[in-house]
Amino acid sequence: MASKITSLKLPLNILFIALALLCSIVGCGEKKEEKKVEEQFKTSNAESDFEQIFNGNSLDGWEGDSTYWRVENGNLVGEITPETVLKHNTFIIWNEKQLEDFELKLEFRISENGNSGINYRSDRLDTIPYALRGYQADIDGKHRYTGQNYEERKRTTLAYRGEVAIINSQSEGDLGGNVKNNAWQSREISGSLGHIDSLKTRINEGWNECHLVINGNRLKHYVNGVLMSDVTDNDTINRSASGLLGMQVHVGPPMKVEYRNIKLKQL
Repeated sequence: MASKITSLKLPLNILFIALALLCSIVGCGEKKEEKKVEEQFKTSNAESDFEQIFNGNSLDGWEGDSTYWRVENGNLVGEITPETVLKHNTFIIWNEKQLEDFELKLEFRISENGNSGINYRSDRLDTIPYALRGYQADIDGKHRYTGQNYEERKRTTLAYRGEVAIINSQSEGDLGGNVKNNAWQSREISGSLGHIDSLKTRINEGWNECHLVINGNRLKHYVNGVLMSDVTDNDTINRSASGLLGMQVHVGPPMKVEYRNIKLKQL
């Protein structure tokens, strides 16, 4: 009898082990599924932190010259025609509040001869209506400059597309004296994000996504999910910690630029 009982114990032990392994596999699957759901929930929450600041129907919350700015097909449109040639760059300005640290997401489309940009942490000029001075995520139709960091009416180019740049204070003289070939001279190129022409291939002729991550003195410009320029601004004399947000129509030939899905998250 003892030998028969022993022979029965072995299959039972194997069965218990098999059941334990099965439960473990099912449990792991459940944990993986829970983790996947949790990650999706975090992503969803992150996106929900962004608020739409352009309603697609009107210019409520925005201020600009109606000769150049309008709403069309749900898009924010800036346009120069042969009859409305500009003498000075003009902006449409989000007038709800001044921004410090934030993320901005939007989509843009621009004509071949277009020249535009997204200004942030900027000041108004007293002498020219709807004009801003400050940081700009550059955008142009030929995409020579799209993605770079250009400071309107101040230090000019801080980082070309593909550059990781550290900006230092000027040693002497005025702003103009420290600018050469339309670039700020007190800057160090500390790294590369890729060749300027290679990165250009990541920019579409139609709609593109732009994502700005502006936190402290670190200024990152992304286009279609690709980091195009990365600036650390250590210039305590000229940098700006807060200011206005606006979109630009630049002096030049007839052009059209469109923006949509403009979303903001304050950090």
